[in-house]
Amino acid sequence: MRRIPLFLRDAWALARPYWNSGERWRARGLLAVVILLNLALVGMGVLLTYWQRAFYNALEAKDFGAFTGLILWGQTTEGGFFMPGFTLVAAVYILVGVYALYLQQALQIRWRRWLTERFLSGWLEKRAYYRIALTDQGTDNPDQRISDDMRLFVDDTLSLGLGLMNAVVTLVSFVVVLWGLSGPMVIFGVSVPGYMVWAALLYSMLGTWLAHLIGRKLIGLNFLQQRVEADFRYALVRFRENMEGVALHGGEAQEQRNLLHRFGAVIQNWWGIMRATKQLTFFTSGYGQVAVIFPIVVAAPAFFAGRIQLGGLIQTSSAFGEVQGALSWVVSNYARLTEWGATVERLAGFQRALKAAQLAAGDGPDRVPTDGTALRAEALTIRLPSGRALTHDAALTLEPGEAVVITGASGSGKSTLFRALSGIWPFGSGRISIPAGEALFLPQRPYLPLGTLREVVAYPRDPANFSEGSVAAALEKAGLGALLPRLDEAEAWERRLSGGEQQRVALARALLLKPRWLFLDEATASLDPEAEDRLYTLLRQELPETAILSIAHRPAVVKHHDRTLRMQEGRLVAVGAPEEAAPEEEAPGGAATRSR
Repeated sequence: MRRIPLFLRDAWALARPYWNSGERWRARGLLAVVILLNLALVGMGVLLTYWQRAFYNALEAKDFGAFTGLILWGQTTEGGFFMPGFTLVAAVYILVGVYALYLQQALQIRWRRWLTERFLSGWLEKRAYYRIALTDQGTDNPDQRISDDMRLFVDDTLSLGLGLMNAVVTLVSFVVVLWGLSGPMVIFGVSVPGYMVWAALLYSMLGTWLAHLIGRKLIGLNFLQQRVEADFRYALVRFRENMEGVALHGGEAQEQRNLLHRFGAVIQNWWGIMRATKQLTFFTSGYGQVAVIFPIVVAAPAFFAGRIQLGGLIQTSSAFGEVQGALSWVVSNYARLTEWGATVERLAGFQRALKAAQLAAGDGPDRVPTDGTALRAEALTIRLPSGRALTHDAALTLEPGEAVVITGASGSGKSTLFRALSGIWPFGSGRISIPAGEALFLPQRPYLPLGTLREVVAYPRDPANFSEGSVAAALEKAGLGALLPRLDEAEAWERRLSGGEQQRVALARALLLKPRWLFLDEATASLDPEAEDRLYTLLRQELPETAILSIAHRPAVVKHHDRTLRMQEGRLVAVGAPEEAAPEEEAPGGAATRSR
């Protein structure tokens, strides 16, 4: 119970921004209409109890005229009031009910669209997605939180919120009716007015307490179920995206064990939900069944004593059912409330992680614009998320049109330096001065977005900015002329092209965009030596004004660069001529020897 205020605060923090956003007036207006329609449904529910009273009294009196009038067009009651016929009431009830649902769904999709756009923007802003992935701040499966959890949050918030409002309005409306119908009852010599209201209150309070006692374990189980379902789905997607690697390794048995292990967690937790739901359903079903007969049993003495007619008994029973149902709203919706609570907790955690990632966006080496012509990195210390330093006060200068290659042992920090220079690595310190001009970073595994081949080559620019001839020329120069007929085909190109072809596409991108600063991290590692040599030669010829910084292991790459740096003991150490970039040898005295 102590967690309820925190939970409600999280739920309000998720919901409030939409109702104060630029769409607030349309959203509030739509919500107001939905509320009015729901209130109309409650009002017609009250009207139907009076209709039931008149109808059953007509049956008891065997009044055929009143009977047909109450079914068809309406009938004036004994009190002189006109009671509309059931057909009219039903027609209006159906019309109002349909539009109440339709407009509620319209509000749901508008709210979900706004919320999804907001969270997507926050996830992508300042590369929060990248920092969260590196630090694993308890935000597993952000894709599932954006796609499924937001849908559930919006749907459940509106449905449960409107349901609670209906319950409150129904309670107020029918308490008045029930109080007037039930009259006083003498219990142990004490006259209790409106005894049916107190009976409904006690019955509902007992039911709510027992429902919470029985079903509270569902809160944790529903939260865990969303997580294990997302983990299983992620494993399936990852297998699909790496099918070739699995096939080459013959790893089907291992993949099956891994997938079944994750699915086993889904099954195990689902059994826990089933057991808890079974216990809760036993109680709620029994509670509901007893509620059908309970008011008739309580009101029967007055009926048999002749104080009320059959219609009055039926109306009392209906009014009691409405009051008891309103008071038992928590019991009726307990399972759904636990699911909603799990959704709120996951989204609130995700929102906190996004805020933390954005606040920490300034961490890492400072990237500052400069009026100079050279790109400079000074006092660059790069750390892993664990805090271990990969570089110590490293320095780098890259002039326009210059080509520099960085070599070094695997794991020495070359690729992390590449990420720091690009501005995406958030751990470390130092200063990186960035001159004007577009920079293009090509990692070893190129990113090929979904879309046409034309869009893939032009990424991240708009392909409309480039003529078809320029795109075709870039592909032709990169050795991909065979793909020109498929330029406007939309494919999952990362699955259609080999590793070498993907790297050629990335190099074609460099030839098309003509950046001022080009960074290549093993960007030709999947190419054969002849193709690698030809493409590096092509880059130097086609992009004479572009500064190129390469990270490479192959000695053949070194000859295409003006300078060589080696990542050694956390620093960038200059190496002499390109042919002298071989690994260092230890001198007899223990000091490293290096040609200059």
